[in-house]
Amino acid sequence: MLKIHHIRNATMVIETEKDVILIDPMLGKQGVMPSFTLFRHKARKNPTVSLPKNIYSILNKVTHCIITHQHPDHIDNKGILFLIKKNTPITCSIKDKKAFVKRGLNVVKTIKYWEQQDFLGGTIKGIPAKHGYGFVSKLMGNVIGFYIKLPNQKSIYLSSDTIYTPSVDKVLKSYKPEVSILACGAAQFDLFNKLIMKEEDTLTFIKTTKGKVIANHMESINHCPLTRKKLKNILTENKLIDNVWIPDDGEFLEIT
Repeated sequence: MLKIHHIRNATMVIETEKDVILIDPMLGKQGVMPSFTLFRHKARKNPTVSLPKNIYSILNKVTHCIITHQHPDHIDNKGILFLIKKNTPITCSIKDKKAFVKRGLNVVKTIKYWEQQDFLGGTIKGIPAKHGYGFVSKLMGNVIGFYIKLPNQKSIYLSSDTIYTPSVDKVLKSYKPEVSILACGAAQFDLFNKLIMKEEDTLTFIKTTKGKVIANHMESINHCPLTRKKLKNILTENKLIDNVWIPDDGEFLEIT
């Protein structure tokens, strides 16, 4: 049995009978970070929503953590303190190791793009991610996605913050993940192009994969205008809604 717990934004938990894996912990209180936009989207302090109250029991069971990149909506100060307190084993990009160790994290595994390593009895592979269209991707720094195969579980592709690239296309067509966790939300700053997939590329992703898609990275950070309701309407219009789960904060999905 595989359980996917959606907490908030990109923060999720993958739970198996043996392991409880925390993804990109943004655990701070509502409004502790500044607004990410001032005029393109309504200025609001972040996160724009609080943590769901029902997630603390699952957080207490965490055995491992995967971090896709250093941005504060994926690993914030409260997330750092949580991981330090539990001395949680961390898996991340080799490019992020130095910064995370400096902040006191217990980094036990670092991965390069397209490198596969043993992971919790199965395997994990680093997948290139490009955080934005055009020039803005250079400003956003290093990001990595992961393709994960745990024992007796469906394969998982964790896209991280990325646009649709040949690397993403390769994963969907060659690796054929049975579950993909996709960053939606159409994030964009006041300047430059979008930071993650445009709506049309999100549709391309969903049409290309043969597996289940879990949509996250919505309605938690003020520079993400694509709402759950709007995404649901778009998917319904394109007859793709049956293959996508759009979880509310605090909701979980059992996958057999």
